Amino acid sequence: MKKSASITAIALLLSGAASAADLPSRKAAPIYVPPPPPSPMWTGFYGGLNLGGGWVNGGNDGYFPFADPAFPVMSAGPGGLPNLFMLPGAQASGSNAGIVGGGQVGFNYQFAHNFVVGAEADFQGASLSSSNGGNSAAYPSPYAPGNVLAPLAASGGNFGLPWFGTVRGRLGYLFTPTLLIYGTGGFAYGGAEANGLSTTVTGWTAGGGVEWMFMPNWSAKVEYLHAEFGGGGFNGNGGFGWSGWQTNPQLNVVRAGVNYHFNWGAASPIMAKF
Repeated sequence: MKKSASITAIALLLSGAASAADLPSRKAAPIYVPPPPPSPMWTGFYGGLNLGGGWVNGGNDGYFPFADPAFPVMSAGPGGLPNLFMLPGAQASGSNAGIVGGGQVGFNYQFAHNFVVGAEADFQGASLSSSNGGNSAAYPSPYAPGNVLAPLAASGGNFGLPWFGTVRGRLGYLFTPTLLIYGTGGFAYGGAEANGLSTTVTGWTAGGGVEWMFMPNWSAKVEYLHAEFGGGGFNGNGGFGWSGWQTNPQLNVVRAGVNYHFNWGAASPIMAKF
């Protein structure tokens, strides 16, 4: 009898152990840890080259002495010429296209995950010029009412822009970790030539572009810029006494470029997805 009770007890114990093994585990659920955000691959210094095309609109206003019976033509400088005027008829404007190429350097800072702010400077060589005929319309005399004066010289303007540069800020948005859409604007300067004379002109520029990080440390971009320069003066003596030009060129540029990103002080770039 005792032996039978012992066998029954052992059987009950084994049955309970088997049932316990079939019960679901009561282990704690795993804690979800989100992956770290991708490193700011755009932060750092960069430099590169660009090539494209542009067109310039050169508006030139001519200053020439003219013959007035009341005041004979003088050959002194503008300070001694009471009969020196900007002749409305001695103007020329036009446009011409050419090649633009050069280099750029800059710095980017990526913040708030999707935004990039920075600064860029570039210097360009260009084959841009325009040539136009002037209007030699007569000009009424300010000294002798009724006298109509013909300018002694009123040729058109031959304008050129062999080089220019810009210093600009940039602000962009990352549509993907590797695709940046940006706007840019700032200071512009250039070397202007007109009728064999040269000067430096300054002004402003604005535009925008798209830049793609196609592999770590390397990006390609397409960019448009519009620049307007203030009046640059040209003084000269063409055989008619003192004469000169004032020019107000406008410039449009479309160019493609490639940049190498040094990423100094930034985390190593990771081609990660959002």
